[in-house]
Amino acid sequence: MNKHTFPLILLSLVLLGGCASSKSGDVYTRDQARREQTVRMVTVESVREVRMEGTKSPVGTVAGAAVGGIAGSTLGGGKGSAVAAVIGAVVGGIAGAAIEEGVTQRMALEITVRTDNGQLLAVVQEGDPLEFRPGDRVRIISSYGESRISR
Repeated sequence: MNKHTFPLILLSLVLLGGCASSKSGDVYTRDQARREQTVRMVTVESVREVRMEGTKSPVGTVAGAAVGGIAGSTLGGGKGSAVAAVIGAVVGGIAGAAIEEGVTQRMALEITVRTDNGQLLAVVQEGDPLEFRPGDRVRIISSYGESRISR
């Protein structure tokens, strides 16, 4: 690995980390602002920690392929250098995709609630496991097929 490869890998990881958006009950997207939402009071039945998969965008693949191609091109000479660049790009692309998914993976909560009419609902969102406990009275806020639990 030459002296330019490590900084490129580091830059790629920093950029991938910035791609992750929060799925917390306290964070709204810009598109959710100023939209009417339905609010219901519910009782928490159970809370369990779950793993939310990471993002799978072209960013990780492209960044990894670029770094791998550059690193591969430094090996050998002539046609060997070109072949190494192609192999480096393919391997780098696969590694970049895996790194992106791993870096953006998050722990989350599956919160099961009971409505006043007895219906059970579950919502997965990021949050602190101690934030909600069975028996807590909380709000479920729903809009356009998305719901969140908040106090």
